Amino acid sequence: MEIWSDVVCPWCYIGKRRFEQALAGYDHADQVDIVFRPYQLDPSAAPGSTMPVREAYARKFGGWERADQIIDHLTGVAAGDGLEFHLERAQRANTMLAHRLLWAAEHSGTPGHQTDLKERLLQAYFVDGGNVADPDTLAELALAAGLAPDTVDAVLHGDHGLAEVRAQLDEAHDLGITAVPTFVFDGRWTVPGAQDPEVFLNVLRRVEELRAADGERARATGDGPDGNACDDGVCEV
Repeated sequence: MEIWSDVVCPWCYIGKRRFEQALAGYDHADQVDIVFRPYQLDPSAAPGSTMPVREAYARKFGGWERADQIIDHLTGVAAGDGLEFHLERAQRANTMLAHRLLWAAEHSGTPGHQTDLKERLLQAYFVDGGNVADPDTLAELALAAGLAPDTVDAVLHGDHGLAEVRAQLDEAHDLGITAVPTFVFDGRWTVPGAQDPEVFLNVLRRVEELRAADGERARATGDGPDGNACDDGVCEV
């Protein structure tokens, strides 16, 4: 299960919660491996500087009134999914360092580190008003998620994970991912957006059926499973 997202994307946090709700109702949730992949909504954001989200929205969407409407709407939607957004204090920042830490967490050898860190980063940004580009803030979050100090230091003060994250960002472009969150199930179904939990649950069950059919076909023919259940790798839900 690959989830392409950014840590400053409100719908990514909402989508994460909704997918978790779907997993809670899925009989084989313990068999679902989740990996977060990087995407940058604003790759041009200057490293080391921040901008209040309200100001960023005003610039992007046409003024303060529209920015406030968007913030109010997002806050209300998030509340419906159990999230307490405080976008009035959120600071838009470059997320490359955060994504590199997430990559390092995936490869730390301990399951759950990446998911834990992703949640901490999202909460820091959307709830606590933290600067998710600040090395000290990132170090605190990564260490709390269980990453080794030398790994954190290699990311924040070296180039550990830089080439790998850049390659994954290029992969997102090659896959045609232009918005997040994007959920890729078993490499065969792509679901864009923060869908309702029922949608995610239906796809999980459908993928389970397809995998079972692959197994039956492999046993009948003696061949390996066919990984391309959808010809173009994208299925509309």
